[in-house]
Parts: sequence; structure tokens; C-alpha cells
Amino acid sequence: MTAIVRMITIRLALGLVTLWIVSVVIFISVEFLPGDLAEAVLGQSATEATLQAYRDRLGLERPPLERYLVWLSGAWRGDFGVSLVNGQPISDLIAVRLGNTLFLAAMAAMIAIPLALGLGILAALYRNSWFDKTISVSTLSAISFPEFFVAYILVLLFAINVNLFPALANIGIGTPFGERVYNSVLPALTLTLVITAHMMRMTRAAIINLLARPYIEMARLKGASPSRVILHHALPNAVAPIVNVIALNLGYLITGVVIVEVVFVYPGLGQLLVDSVTRRDVPVVQAACLIFAATFILLNLIADVVAVLSDPRLLHPK
Repeated sequence: MTAIVRMITIRLALGLVTLWIVSVVIFISVEFLPGDLAEAVLGQSATEATLQAYRDRLGLERPPLERYLVWLSGAWRGDFGVSLVNGQPISDLIAVRLGNTLFLAAMAAMIAIPLALGLGILAALYRNSWFDKTISVSTLSAISFPEFFVAYILVLLFAINVNLFPALANIGIGTPFGERVYNSVLPALTLTLVITAHMMRMTRAAIINLLARPYIEMARLKGASPSRVILHHALPNAVAPIVNVIALNLGYLITGVVIVEVVFVYPGLGQLLVDSVTRRDVPVVQAACLIFAATFILLNLIADVVAVLSDPRLLHPK
């Protein structure tokens, strides 16, 4: 247990260092944006006195290092400031939008993870059969399609031709749970089709790689059925790589939903990021990017912990 705690502490420290580096990159990237932020927000018709007063209020005249330290200290306390567009606290805006994004990601994960594991196990069980080849071709095709293409195809099929689900995900704070699920079906299905292929192929590859191990041959010689060999002998030892790819795809579900949310006008954190970039709402852009980075780092930390718990040999690479 001490070795696991030490590993978690080291990974957490590395995660914090990585997050700090990401915060520096985010701040510097925003600093190099072209144009005057005050003029972009107030418009070209604003007087010079108004622009100067706005710059003073935002602290744009202060040195970049000082502004970065103020922003970083506020972000560490969970205070990202206020939006330049509507004056609302950014923490409140992000809390609502992040909740919507997490709901969409959870909905897609509940469909994609069991589906991917099931297809991967069956493909490994019936390796080189017509089922395996069909699944492989289908998953490769799904990987090749960009998210927006899959989204528009689903809208065409299920929202226009069949009129089964709404083309726009119209949800709000007071939307009932059932209606929220119904309105989120198409964006969740889009994400499911995109990430299922990666998890399925990793599951299949991990299990097939283990099927050549001596203990698998021994299980077969003892008369174990193919399904028992995979489920009771191969699958438990394939948890580590499968968990890692699941964590990476869960990170994509949360941090890579920008395109899907824009297509379906889903009120999530990705949509908020795009709107804030359009309006030059710099504090919201910085906060959203930092939240995305922190989420991705946390999911990778959880994946490392779960992989080590499933296979303690990973603590000793030698």
C-alpha cells in the first residue's frame, strides 16, 4: 500500500506541474492574440478615455507577470473573475456548463464502454471470422469520419427523415431528467460512435495479445471453454491497457466535445468556450481551457491508479 500511495503522490505532483505549465501556455497564448482587448469588447466607437478606463479596470496596463500571478492565485481559489460580456461570475457560468458537459459525457460513456468491451471480447473470441472482420471494418470507418460529419448524418437520419429526436439539444437548468436525456440522445450517440471504435480495438488487441501466453495455453489444455478462457483468464490481465484507453476516451468526451456541442447547440462548456472566443471574453476562455486541462490530467491519474491496482507489477518496471 505504501508503494501505491507513493506512486499516487508522485503522479499527483507531476499532474500539478503539468497543469501549471498548461496555465502558462494558456496565459501566453491569450497575450499574443491580435488586436486590443478593450477595443474588441467596447467597439471601435469607444472614446480613448473610455478605453483607457476599461484597461485600468482590467489591469491591462500592469506587467504580464503580475497579471498572470493574480489570475493564477484566483484560479487556485476557484475564483476566475467575472465575464467581460455579461458581468456574471465565471465560476457560476462554468459550473452550469460543466455540469451539462459531464451529463453528456456520462450518457455517452454508459453506452460506449459496455458496447466497446462487448464487441472487443466477441471480436477476440471469434478472431478472423466474418464477425471480427465486419466489426473491424465498421470501427475503422467510424474512426475515419470526423465528428461533425457523423453528427450531421445522425441529424439527417433521426431528426429530418424520421423525426425521432430533436436536431438541437434544447436543455436548461430546469429541464426534467427524462426530457434532458431525450434531447441529448443525438449528441451522445455521436460521441458514442466516435469513441467506441478506439476502445473496442484496444480491447480486442489486448486480449489477443494475452491469448498467446503460456497460462492461456494451460487453461485450454485443461479443457476450459473459449469464453471461460477469455473472461476468467485473459480479460482480468488486460484491464490495465483497457483502463488506460477508456480514460483517454473519457478525457476526450469531456475535453473534445467542442465540435459536437457546437453542431447541436448543446449548452456545455465547449459551446461556452466557442462563444467566449467569438466575443473575446478572455477570462472565460482561460478558465474553460484550464478546466479542460485539469479534467484530462485527473482522468489520466485515475487510469494510472486503476491500472496499478489491477496489476501491481506495474509498480516494478524491471
